[in-house]
Amino acid sequence: MTVLVGYVPNNYGEAALTAAVEEAGRRQEPLLVVNMSRDDVLADAHRAGEEQLDRVRRDLDELGLTAEVRRVEHGNDPAEALLAAARDVDASVLVIGLRHRTPVGKLILGSTAQRVLLDASCPVLAVKPA
Repeated sequence: MTVLVGYVPNNYGEAALTAAVEEAGRRQEPLLVVNMSRDDVLADAHRAGEEQLDRVRRDLDELGLTAEVRRVEHGNDPAEALLAAARDVDASVLVIGLRHRTPVGKLILGSTAQRVLLDASCPVLAVKPA
């Protein structure tokens, strides 16, 4: 089994990554870090640059974790990308960063976190930055 984390290059992604590292160590399982870039937008703030992903790889290597960092380049649904990755690796837990959204914001824009929480076949750990 594998600990899977959805990573975005902001404080929510860093909080999720920190929690996932702790989970992987506690469970003694490998870690899969997934970053997704949407097809349907020209500039995606959730897309991590190669230098950011290289930093994540170096940090995980320094911790001695068995880890893979993967970018999903195709698609426009981050929730589906995470759910598919969780199925593919038989994830023991899926870790995501969670931000506060108003009820109206959820209604108009939808919520990736909500879809992951409702549709994941494995436990989901949702964390917030300190």
